Amino acid sequence: MQVSVQTPGSVSRPIRLVALFEGFKGILVLVAGSGLLLMVHKDVNALAVQIIAHSHLNPASRYPEIFLEFAGRVQDGRLQLLALGAAVYAAIRLFEAYGLYHGRAWAEVLAAASGAIYIPLEVMELLRHVTALRIILLLANIAVVGIMIRALVLRRKDSSRNATEP
Repeated sequence: MQVSVQTPGSVSRPIRLVALFEGFKGILVLVAGSGLLLMVHKDVNALAVQIIAHSHLNPASRYPEIFLEFAGRVQDGRLQLLALGAAVYAAIRLFEAYGLYHGRAWAEVLAAASGAIYIPLEVMELLRHVTALRIILLLANIAVVGIMIRALVLRRKDSSRNATEP
């Protein structure tokens, strides 16, 4: 059994861009999760009040009120659990980015599957309320899944062609 591995120089530019994007998402979520851990044993409600005051928002309006209500119910255990979830998600994204950057087939499968999972949810959100951001996210996700499927099909053709050569 042969394992198909591409050298980094032979990885296509679109796959490299997806790898960099996935790596960026992983780092961003890792930073966010670290921020959550910094809030353990802190008065989250007081911090939320400060953020709202600094942003010159009316605490009685809808979204700041929701934010304050949520902040008032946050417990250290919940913050730790969210931080753990962020760390797991970030690890998966960074692992995927590494594999894509180095031309690993498993990473292409992971990227196609993890991207495809979100498409039905994005379509439902778009049907609920159309916004430019939702359209862009859906199109970007479809593009990523398409790039990965194309890469997998080309990889399969290459491996079957190499298997038939003496």
